[in-house]
Amino acid sequence: MFGQGHSKEDMAEIIKASTIIGKGTTIEGNIETLGNISVDGKLIGNLRTKAKLNLGGAAEVEGNIMAQNAEIAGHIKGVVEVSDLLILKPSAVIDGDINANKLKVEEGAVINGNCKMGAIILDINTESEEDERGREQKEKSA
Repeated sequence: MFGQGHSKEDMAEIIKASTIIGKGTTIEGNIETLGNISVDGKLIGNLRTKAKLNLGGAAEVEGNIMAQNAEIAGHIKGVVEVSDLLILKPSAVIDGDINANKLKVEEGAVINGNCKMGAIILDINTESEEDERGREQKEKSA
């Protein structure tokens, strides 16, 4: 889906695009994006972005998070994986494990889980990219 049939210019626009899930909005299902995403509502499902996630103070996520960078002020019930910088604001509550390269925890933030930090290199792939890789590997094997 992502990257298939798009020109370089289209891909640049897609990556620069921002998605906003407003306060009072509830989404059930997984979200994948190449661009930035801001969540102030409720998400029941996993969220994956190759860019920055901004989770507002009223936001709730029941699922796993995977992002390049993230600034969290809301509540997450799930695993948080950030390949670069994760910032936990004073109102942040994480009920789950954290894997991040760099972590900044502001006074008042709560972590109920394990935390692993350091040079963790996470390859944030969309499902379609993973499917494409699987096909390429099968073709090489044949």
